Amino acid sequence: MTELKPKPKPDSIDPELWSRLQSEAKSPFRGLRQFVYVSCALSGAIGGVVFFFKLLAGRDLEATIPNLALQVGVVALMVFLFRIDRAKV
Repeated sequence: MTELKPKPKPDSIDPELWSRLQSEAKSPFRGLRQFVYVSCALSGAIGGVVFFFKLLAGRDLEATIPNLALQVGVVALMVFLFRIDRAKV
């Protein structure tokens, strides 16, 4: 199988645009992925606050503790994925 060589930069394209296009080609939909990570982390944080206050109030502890753990896990996973995605620049 032959290896594809990158084409040289055309002279008619702005250098800033060219670098942005190259970075998008290396990691497509990166901005969308990061938006999803941040959105899910914020959703998990809001849910975590709700379940934390239910836990403090002592209401329905059998269901509240696992739900709080799930929300904390979602936030931790999204932070982990966001950091991995940022490191691959």
